[in-house]
Amino acid sequence: MKHTLKVPVIAVMAGLFCIGACTEEFLEITPTGLLDEAVLATYEGVDALLIGAYSMLDGVAADGFGWDATTSGWVLGSIRGMEANKGTDSGDSSPINPIQNYVDYPTNPLLNIKWCACYEGISRCNAAIRTALTALDAGTLSTGEYDSMVRQARTLRGFYHFEAWRLWADRTSNTFVPYVHENSDPDDLTNLEDIRTLILEDLTSGTMLPLDMGQVGRFNRTVSQVLLAKALMQMTGDFATAGDLLEDALNGTNPAGQKAALEPRYGDIFDIEYRNGTESIYTVQYSVNDGSGGWNGGWGEVLNFPYKSGGSPGGCCGFFNPTQDFVNSFRTNANGLPFIDLAAGTYSYNEEMVTNDQGIAIDEPYTEYAGRLDPRLDWTVGRRGIPYWDWGIHTGQDWIRDQTYSGPYSPKKQVYKKSQEGTYTEVGNWTSGYTANGYRLIRYADVVLLHAECMAMTNDGDLGLADVNSIRNRATNPAGFVMEDDGSAPAANYAIGLYPSFASADEAMMAIRFERKLELGQEGHRYYDLQRWGEVESSLSRILAYEKTMPWGSALYGYASLGPEDVNFPIPQRQIDLSKGRLVQNR
Repeated sequence: MKHTLKVPVIAVMAGLFCIGACTEEFLEITPTGLLDEAVLATYEGVDALLIGAYSMLDGVAADGFGWDATTSGWVLGSIRGMEANKGTDSGDSSPINPIQNYVDYPTNPLLNIKWCACYEGISRCNAAIRTALTALDAGTLSTGEYDSMVRQARTLRGFYHFEAWRLWADRTSNTFVPYVHENSDPDDLTNLEDIRTLILEDLTSGTMLPLDMGQVGRFNRTVSQVLLAKALMQMTGDFATAGDLLEDALNGTNPAGQKAALEPRYGDIFDIEYRNGTESIYTVQYSVNDGSGGWNGGWGEVLNFPYKSGGSPGGCCGFFNPTQDFVNSFRTNANGLPFIDLAAGTYSYNEEMVTNDQGIAIDEPYTEYAGRLDPRLDWTVGRRGIPYWDWGIHTGQDWIRDQTYSGPYSPKKQVYKKSQEGTYTEVGNWTSGYTANGYRLIRYADVVLLHAECMAMTNDGDLGLADVNSIRNRATNPAGFVMEDDGSAPAANYAIGLYPSFASADEAMMAIRFERKLELGQEGHRYYDLQRWGEVESSLSRILAYEKTMPWGSALYGYASLGPEDVNFPIPQRQIDLSKGRLVQNR
């Protein structure tokens, strides 16, 4: 399934309170006609509506939702989780500044746009469900077709509600997010009802889908099992049920019926040509050069390319630069293990800093870090002296828009190869940063580590040891190391080993939590992981204190601090106003 079809249904656009939420001009337009959903009550019509619902999986739509609503989570998941900072310079895209400084304004337009994107997706799901029932009653849709389409639509609806729940639900104040089904009356909707059961019911419906959906872009049973397990872990703490679902999913397939497994080489996971490869359980499908002007490409990630003088991947824009704490996390000891003390529950990886070139001009001598490193660092982070895909050696300052503001590192995982430009990137737009490198919403390693977490949390078996070591073992593959430009040797002193044992569930969880940081870094998961573990305030306060000591720390984080209110985001004030009081603030 291509991401090309974004189906407008005028009568149902904008979901809950998002009608007019982003532009006042909407209120001044008099509609000349409405598209009756009954017109679409055929197999083709319902499928078009369903594709429209799928197309919101990236959070992007041509009617107002762009990088600020993307599901890839680089702002709300990774920057908020301090794997990265905003990058660029202090004045660019200023709504991100309070997000990374834990100053959450209900009037922040970024939060309102994300809310609108979630409920736009929900609205499209509901349109498909209503129209499918009309088609079933009319005899233009068989029972089997109806069941398949409604199960897909309900699972999507559960996913979009779960996205909103993670961002805005606050159980301490009993404020949640509205649940909108296909027949909801907006006048009856509030955010004071606990909707977790309804979300779980929607996600459960997808577990009755087949494994092989015939198209890689549709949800199948495995995708639905993983989404349901994630929701159970995040919302209810039912790790036993989640573990059973994940164990089944580890033996499952992608939606095209291909068996999922770990990609043999870590770096290949992020290569555009492997976007639907072995590692992918579900990749949000992007396409380029299809006549959409880039809207079906990686619009949500279009800013996240190095700002290299004289030409760079994407040609823009210098956002999403990794933090020093994140880079230091990849240091390894003599046994190839992270600098964490499982028995004491302490971290020492920041006691030595991985060398960076802050303040060192590109024509001045620079000595690379000689210490041992987990090889996954250099597939995740662009740093001076290390080859950057096939773009040549990362030379430092000239790859960074403003090193004094955002530090010395560049993002890498989503960046395309130079040899792929024009084939997997949009041609003729203002940037080639619109790519076909779809967002890996669920990859196999994520599922392995979630399964390990469930084993540790239920005190089961080896507490997830084999799962964690399978991830680390893949990273030991020398054929997967970043190599010097001439291929003669590894580009750094790579050393990674396996854990011998976990003495307790607490030790296992510490290792699992850190492994998710290393394996899934800069993929939008971190802040939500910290939410699930109850570590937002403790972990991010520790990292924030360290980042403030960096030369760029005062510019980025000078006034930042964390409190218990920072485990979620405030309800957008625009939505409270539009609801006429039916929505209440969550703090």
